[in-house]
Amino acid sequence: MPIKIPDHLPAVDVLHKENIFVMTQNRAVTQDIRPLQILLVNLMPKKIQTEVQFSRLLGNTSLQIELELAAPASHQPANTPPEHLQAFYKTFDEVKHRNFDGCIITGAPVEHLAFEDVDYWDELCELMDWTKKHVHSTFHICWGAQAGLYHHYGIKKRPLSEKLFGVYPHEVEYKNSILFRGFDDVFYVPHSRHTTVNREDVENTPGLQVLSSSPQAGVYAVYAKKHKQIFITGHSEYDADTLLQEYRRDLDAGKPIHVPENYFPGDDPEKSPIVSWRAHANLLFCNWLNYFVYQTTPYDLADIPEGISTES
Repeated sequence: MPIKIPDHLPAVDVLHKENIFVMTQNRAVTQDIRPLQILLVNLMPKKIQTEVQFSRLLGNTSLQIELELAAPASHQPANTPPEHLQAFYKTFDEVKHRNFDGCIITGAPVEHLAFEDVDYWDELCELMDWTKKHVHSTFHICWGAQAGLYHHYGIKKRPLSEKLFGVYPHEVEYKNSILFRGFDDVFYVPHSRHTTVNREDVENTPGLQVLSSSPQAGVYAVYAKKHKQIFITGHSEYDADTLLQEYRRDLDAGKPIHVPENYFPGDDPEKSPIVSWRAHANLLFCNWLNYFVYQTTPYDLADIPEGISTES
């Protein structure tokens, strides 16, 4: 089954060329089936690129998905045309009267700021509180995961001595986790961040469980059973060339940056990157949609209960 996204969204053409089944609004209204309502809270500066990345993963399942895009009203992004935001995005005020089967809160390049200094922090906090009663399962990504762990559980982000930048091996620690059902013993995920969360802080917080980690990248996946929240510290949604673009951007800006680890053959940036994370990225989102959303969400979204566990 397809992902249903707004007519004329730039992601439509990209996904069609990749043979991903996309259904536009006009076609979807002819089908008598309730699609999963997924809210993508896009905090990334290049919103069109991020829309494609998440639409690609959400569209690679057997479920019909209706994607709603949202961005903070209290922030004006410099890298996305205003007409694109006006055409395709809602503010939180415009969606908070609704319920959703799932919500994805993306990362954001603001980790150098204290959470409270981010210009849309108050708005994001209101949204994160809202998800506990209006969303069946919420997926937090990278800075979005750090923001969620801080807001909901008081876990602080910690600065790293240098940027964590590359593609790193990970292991599933909680073998019974249905989020990682079908995963290999070792799988790879891209990371690009200057901060982290300490494992001890997570383990000392009641209600949280570490599901997966990396020797180099630290805690990767955290599950909050009571509120159906998942916190992912990496970027499995990244394109093949996303780290390459970030590397060149930092070089051009004169910032200290090393070659992304485990990314270029022989660490040679003149060679094409090796994609080692795509299969597990698709499996991660398929498992989330199937086990944490589709199989347990109520048919009537008005019946979404607060705090239903989906893990055994």
